[in-house]
This record gives sequence, C-alpha cells and structure tokens, in this order.
Amino acid sequence: MRFRTALLLCGLAASVTLAGCSSVPSSTPIIGEKVATNEIFTSGYGPVEDHGYALPAVPIQRVDPKYHRQIVDYKTSEKPGTIVVNTPTRFLYFVLPGGKAVRYGIGVGKQGFAWEGEAYVAWKQEWPMWHPPEEMAVRRPEIAKYVKEGMQPGLTNPLGARALYLFNNKGQDTLFRLHGTPEWGSIGTAASSGCIRLMNQDIIDLYARVRPGKGARVVVQQ
Repeated sequence: MRFRTALLLCGLAASVTLAGCSSVPSSTPIIGEKVATNEIFTSGYGPVEDHGYALPAVPIQRVDPKYHRQIVDYKTSEKPGTIVVNTPTRFLYFVLPGGKAVRYGIGVGKQGFAWEGEAYVAWKQEWPMWHPPEEMAVRRPEIAKYVKEGMQPGLTNPLGARALYLFNNKGQDTLFRLHGTPEWGSIGTAASSGCIRLMNQDIIDLYARVRPGKGARVVVQQ
C-alpha cells in the first residue's frame, strides 16, 4: 500500500457520532438486492432538509452530465461494497452485484497532494467537525484557529454533510477522507488538499450504502 503526502491533508474530526437516518433515500439497490438497472439521477440534486440543515439545490445543469450520479456497467474483480476511486477520470465507483456500480463525480487532490493505495472505511460521521492539520494552517493562517477547536458542522464546513474516514490495514488513520463539499463547481477538477470530495447530495447517498469495517475496502487508482 502506498500513500503520498498523507499528513498534509484533511485532518481529524473531534468526535464520532452514530450514523443516523438521512432524508435522502438511497436511489439504487445496496448489497444483497437485485441487480440494478443503468440509470442517471440528474433529478437527485434538489434542496434537502437533513438533520436540521437546509442543503441548497445543486445547479446540476451546470455540472457535466458525466459527473451526475448514475448506475453504470462496471467490470471489476472487486467485491460488491468496495469503493474504487479513479483519480484520472474523476470518478468514484461503489461496486454493486451483477457487473454494475454506482458512479459519482468527484474532486481530487491538487498535484503534489494526490495519493493512491488501499484502505478501508473505519467509521463515518454525519455533519462532521473539521480539524485542519497544522501544515495546512501554516499555508492558510486564517484557518489556524480551527486546528485545535475545530470548525463546527454547517453548510460552509469543508467536509460537508458526511465524511468517511479511511484507515490502513494496520488500523492507523491515513488522514484521508471521502467527504461532501458545498463547492459543487470543484467536481471534476483537482482542487482539494488531497481528500476526495463529492457533492453533498452524493455523499449522503454513498454514506447510506457503506457499512464501516475492514470489509468496506477502498482502492484509489492513479
């Protein structure tokens, strides 16, 4: 396994909360259900009331259709439930049974912060706090106050509505996250500090599918 520039990235959340219900229903079957049919969910980006937060609609017509959430044919040797991040194409795949996957558009790390390797989703959190690492605060002094105290959850929090926390096979936190973002315009670009970002409506959908533990394998391809 190989991670690059791991310690310069998203930082740790301050606390773990139990996974709760989302007001956005999962749009496709999860593991163990019948094989899904290819479909695009362009209509799934409207406003959302979620745990007291009013997520605004994404102006999805301004996002390239290839980055809209959709079920696609996907040939892979990975088991259903695996997450595959293809950095060059800016796609994240959640593997389904029957040669299918849910495909999401993503934003990836800037050159120099990109990473690759294997991990697993150790835990997940709704509306997480954000603790940027000290290295990031050196580059951006305006966020230094959040290193210790953290940024409270909310619509402008860089981790968005959900975060999935990636650990290596030794049980160590990689400091990489799959998370939401209010910056829908960054999807399809290399704009983040290294973590993988999805539109908030998409991370809510992905979050509902993932069962944390070593079976929730994540493969990041360069």
